[in-house]
Amino acid sequence: MLEPFAQSEPLTFGVELELQLVSLSDFDLNASSPDLLHLLARKPFPGNVTPEITESMIEINSSVHSRYGPLLEELLEIRDTLVTAADQLNIGLAGGGTHPFQHWPERRIFPKQRFQELSSLYGYLAKQFTVFGQHVHIGCASGDDAMFLLHSLNRYIPHFIALSASSPFVQGHDSLFDSARLNSVFAFPMSGRAPFTLSWDDFANVYFAKMEATGIIKSMKDFYWDVRPKPEYGTIELRVCDTPLTVERAAALAGYLQALCRHLLERREAAPAEDDYLVYNFNRFQACRFGLDGAITHPKAYETMSLREDILTTLRKMEPHGEALGSMDALRHLAQVVREGGDATYLRREFEEQGSAEGMVDAAIRRFRGHT
Repeated sequence: MLEPFAQSEPLTFGVELELQLVSLSDFDLNASSPDLLHLLARKPFPGNVTPEITESMIEINSSVHSRYGPLLEELLEIRDTLVTAADQLNIGLAGGGTHPFQHWPERRIFPKQRFQELSSLYGYLAKQFTVFGQHVHIGCASGDDAMFLLHSLNRYIPHFIALSASSPFVQGHDSLFDSARLNSVFAFPMSGRAPFTLSWDDFANVYFAKMEATGIIKSMKDFYWDVRPKPEYGTIELRVCDTPLTVERAAALAGYLQALCRHLLERREAAPAEDDYLVYNFNRFQACRFGLDGAITHPKAYETMSLREDILTTLRKMEPHGEALGSMDALRHLAQVVREGGDATYLRREFEEQGSAEGMVDAAIRRFRGHT
């Protein structure tokens, strides 16, 4: 049975980031999360840090915030604390949705019961899931508001994929995707999107109850949807973003989502409907494959336009919300990304300039530290 939807302060938000742990000798992934977590446990840590499914990654969680400025401040403090600890272990920390040349058979599953169970169930997919994403939680006043926001966001999911895309390389090769990470996520049977209903009661007592009865699903954690409700926190969780190369971009993406949700809750746009999803997979593919150079088809008007232009138009529309929420700097940051190119473009450029994938990883490590 699904727990009741907890009340949380509407439009509060928090960020989770999965980060790469990298050897500074060969720039491959390094199974050092147990050592890093042991070191970090000795002193106070802003936010929270936890293991992830393989030992070459960690997850950091911010606190719950209502404003963009304090979120950014905390993420910078978390970053600096992590970098200091990593320096003691002589390892590098990097963002990016994939490591460009790691080989999945070399990964070690972190010794935690849930991770071991997932490894047993999913086989090689679990190790291949050494990919790195950013998740953003948004507080909702009720379960009905959560379902409304979750489905209203369907139109904007490609924005977040394209703005965060940072995984062009896989297994040593340019995948030609700006976000190849999401291809790994789509391999899981419970990925994709949530079933359409705007009623929390319908979702919890009809859909979830049926899924639970099948024995396939035990909790919301078993769904790998692009956006999923988290009733225990009273939030929805956006899960499509690659981990950006900087915490500044991670904070800006969260600020954009908060402004967008404030706009959607005014309910001035046409209500979401099941038929919106007719164009969903196409739009998502365009954003993954081409990033900001992709196209997007409007789910109501069926008009196809440039994703870059659609994002810029939406960012301008969000300005009154940015003013009210104190997140204009976040919107300006993302407008600059749209005009100058994102992390996938940066990584490809570094690969060309450095002449190797190792040089590209070194550049990503320096960028995470704030050095470039």
